[in-house]
Amino acid sequence: MATPVQPAELYRHGLRLLLDKDIAAWVDLWDDEGVFEFPFAPDGWPRRLEGKAAVRDYMRDYPDHIDLHDFPDVQIHQTDAPETIVVEMRGVGLLVRSNAPFDMSYIAVVSVTNGRITHYRDYWNPLALTQGGAADFAGKKR
Repeated sequence: MATPVQPAELYRHGLRLLLDKDIAAWVDLWDDEGVFEFPFAPDGWPRRLEGKAAVRDYMRDYPDHIDLHDFPDVQIHQTDAPETIVVEMRGVGLLVRSNAPFDMSYIAVVSVTNGRITHYRDYWNPLALTQGGAADFAGKKR
């Protein structure tokens, strides 16, 4: 099956790749100059990644920290800009080091051009780190 090019379908395809722990294929959904932003990142964590190589470096060890099992609630909203979607979702699984439950709600604003992610703003909850998950994420700080 070919990689979808429409933002909503591409995003859902990306979620499947994350569940399959196929980080390389997920990163391949990105434009070479894509930007990944984390507006609520705590001090010491990246707030902006520029380029596919930076996204690859950041996500490379993701399955070593979070064992995703499902995205049970995914709502994708189309915006007035056809290339941009707003996603409300929840990811669940386990934190690998502690085997503690992982349950995170996200809002993402994602833009896709020519079938590739060009801009992704990830509004995740940094308070989850203070609720027992900080050790599991220690390797993600850069």
